[in-house]
Amino acid sequence: MSAEATTPKPVELVNVQIDGVWHQFPKGTRVIEACAQAGKFIPRYCYHPKLTSPGNCRMCMVELGMPKMTPDRKPELGPDGKPLHNWIPRPQISCAQDVSEGLGVRTDSPMVQDARKGVLEFLLINHPLDCPICDQAGECRLQEFSYDYGQAKTRFLDEKVKKPKRVEIGPRVTLDDERCILCTRCIRFMREVAKDDCIGIVDRGSYSAISCHPGKKLDSNYSLNTVDLCPVGALTSTDFRFKMRTWFLKETKSICTSCATGCNTVIGARENIVYRQTPRENADVNQNWMCDYGRLHFHYLHSPDRLLSPVARGHEQPDWKDAIASAAAGLKAVAPEQIAIIASGKMTNEELYLAAQLAKALGVTRHDIVPHTDAGDDILLSADRNPNTAGAILLGISASTPGADLSAIVEGVRNGTIKALVVLGEDATQAGLTAADLEKLTVLVATALLPNATTAAATHLLPSAGFAEKRGSMINKNRRLQRLNRAIQPPGLARDDWEILAALTEAVTETNLGFTAIEDVVKAMATATPALAGLSLSKIGDLGVQLEPATAK
Repeated sequence: MSAEATTPKPVELVNVQIDGVWHQFPKGTRVIEACAQAGKFIPRYCYHPKLTSPGNCRMCMVELGMPKMTPDRKPELGPDGKPLHNWIPRPQISCAQDVSEGLGVRTDSPMVQDARKGVLEFLLINHPLDCPICDQAGECRLQEFSYDYGQAKTRFLDEKVKKPKRVEIGPRVTLDDERCILCTRCIRFMREVAKDDCIGIVDRGSYSAISCHPGKKLDSNYSLNTVDLCPVGALTSTDFRFKMRTWFLKETKSICTSCATGCNTVIGARENIVYRQTPRENADVNQNWMCDYGRLHFHYLHSPDRLLSPVARGHEQPDWKDAIASAAAGLKAVAPEQIAIIASGKMTNEELYLAAQLAKALGVTRHDIVPHTDAGDDILLSADRNPNTAGAILLGISASTPGADLSAIVEGVRNGTIKALVVLGEDATQAGLTAADLEKLTVLVATALLPNATTAAATHLLPSAGFAEKRGSMINKNRRLQRLNRAIQPPGLARDDWEILAALTEAVTETNLGFTAIEDVVKAMATATPALAGLSLSKIGDLGVQLEPATAK
């Protein structure tokens, strides 16, 4: 291949004047984006950078000027050597216009201000005064832009048009048509991203409204993204509806742990309760979206059945010190070849690293994770429902084929060659064991959030933390290293998993590992793992770090 073929073509830049200041932008940049890059925010409703631009809300209007041309078709230059402009007498939308050489833009002229006031006046003519009871209050663009660009009074004296309210257009989305400003973001998302053309606009004029097509429902696994996209309170999440005011929520950047994609999220919580998860933009992972399955998969954190305190058979109401000491003593009393570890692909890298250290301390060679698979799609949802399969493989807890060693562990339990089992965040019955098999074990140490067949048979039960209750890192299916952040505290006496594993390893080895915070674990893991060398939770950052492709062994 020639050098010319491999050398990327230089990006063509064009000169654009924005509010009297000249800037350079790549050719093809939308005017609305160019203004944002120049520090001039243009209000918008229908425009979204990941969707097509219909230009129907008219909120993003600006003044545009084309370079004046001399008779020989050359730009007429001013005293500063820059082109002079012929300004178009009417405002133009900036969301559907690309920048061009010599273009002039005015973002806050009297004409633009009047245009924005007029657009907002029309949008509010039939809009109900629902702000005190609207879920969108606090993050509503109609509220914000009315305050920033609108006027305090209305000239409309007639009765407002009434439209359907509280319409369940899907199992997870509730529609209030009176609030809809017909931006069509929801329609375009379902057509262009979710590939499910199920909603559209019906009727005409002031009676136009959003509705599902006949015989269809908004039941896509990506339906709740329309709620995120809706700039007003027309589309609301049925699950979150009337649960909490958004300004009371403490927002924590994290990732979804429901599959191997690892969508970036924002967890909204208050008073140690998670109320919602919403997608966070990451162009390398999930763009601006996430599936409904992952978004709503957090309610189990607040189950009344959560395990709250450690249990050690033979000890009445043990504290953590007694439970850890008893579990370590039980494991040390069994020969290394008679112990196996069943870990989880839902564990963080730090927990998997410590699980490997525990295996090393006990001399255990039989360990694996439980694979969880289900139907995926070609948008975001992965068929691998373990969020950290790649991490388990990298840190040596699982072979390159997760679950390959489980059959040997199951057979060992059944024939009596395995007498002790450590189950971390899994139900061993999903690995092929039965409740009767578990009863044969001399020692069964389990960490878990909720009761299951394994916790019922456990000789030592150690309650652990959920994904929103701890910090750590995971590696998604594309080998992108990302971090979890703690949004709430674990309930009761439940502990962070890394603390449990570190304490158990220290009790087995009778040494102090020196881990006082999770950063210490990350440092030790990065030192021992070449692929993670030099990394820390702070260096991973909010958007993650791309790791090198795995090398064949």
